[in-house]
Amino acid sequence: MLLTYRALKRRSLAKKLRITAPNGIDEFGYVRIGGIDQWISIRGDDLANPVILEVHGGPGASNLIFIPRTRAWERHFTIVRWDMRGAGKTFINGDQGEMTLDRLYRDALEVTAYVRARLGVDKLLLVANSFGTITGLRLARNHPELYSAYVGTDQNINEGGRDDSAHQALLARLEKAGKRKELAAIREMGPDPSAWTAHQWAKHSKIVVTTDPLTFDTMKTVVVRSLWFSPLHTLRGLRSYLKGMNFSEQLGPQAMTVDEYAEGTAFRLPFFVFQGDSDVLTPPEPARRFVAEVTAPVKDFALIREAAHFASFRHPDQFLNLMLTKVRPVVTG
Repeated sequence: MLLTYRALKRRSLAKKLRITAPNGIDEFGYVRIGGIDQWISIRGDDLANPVILEVHGGPGASNLIFIPRTRAWERHFTIVRWDMRGAGKTFINGDQGEMTLDRLYRDALEVTAYVRARLGVDKLLLVANSFGTITGLRLARNHPELYSAYVGTDQNINEGGRDDSAHQALLARLEKAGKRKELAAIREMGPDPSAWTAHQWAKHSKIVVTTDPLTFDTMKTVVVRSLWFSPLHTLRGLRSYLKGMNFSEQLGPQAMTVDEYAEGTAFRLPFFVFQGDSDVLTPPEPARRFVAEVTAPVKDFALIREAAHFASFRHPDQFLNLMLTKVRPVVTG
């Protein structure tokens, strides 16, 4: 019965995803990037719209599962969704090669070059979420000639281990809830994420997600539901999706050594951060402080209401409104 309902729901969502506009595009497949075949999807109702390059989070968590939730975005933007090495349909394709943040960065530049040539556009609108914002910030800092603006959501701001406010907040939340086992595990890890192993990094994220009611609800109603009903993934594909996330955990400790302030707060392109107001995984305050230090031609910070992590996917309407009122006018002149 459950599989029958899944099949019907997937069929309904697949119908919703059809692009029939005369100037639209729905193109997908493998492209040779960084020495391996990587999955790229390009979708939108009008090729005249600004082109978004999404840099997904996780690590290893493809955004393809959220396409039914973000279908309305494609009426105003052409969206390039790329499964990075270690993620989704790229992971299922075989050997992933070098798994480092530097390799992901170089891959992103190759994807950028491919999309610019394929669509004949000068610049892409860079939209990064969660773990992808680490690569997104590096792209935005170093290549304003390639991107019309930067938009970060679920924005990570790593400070080389100096800021332990999120760690202290988690300890307080666990103590108040009487979660003694989880409290002991977090205390054992210590406050400096740059000293954690990949296993500890993944365990920390799991404890944060499962002990915050709004985040846990978002995982169940948005992430897991999107996975289960994805019209683009078979059951085998869903298993591979989860295996890819486990495989990509090795990137976690690398990210914890990054110091965004040391890497630089000067950006030569419009700069936006839209953060969930109740995000405990990437809290809004460090992101707000970072934006305050940023120099950019245009910059803005806004909260997505009643949202934890995965804010743009829990409230795709709010995120789209911010994109249309704050970002699109800037990138279209």
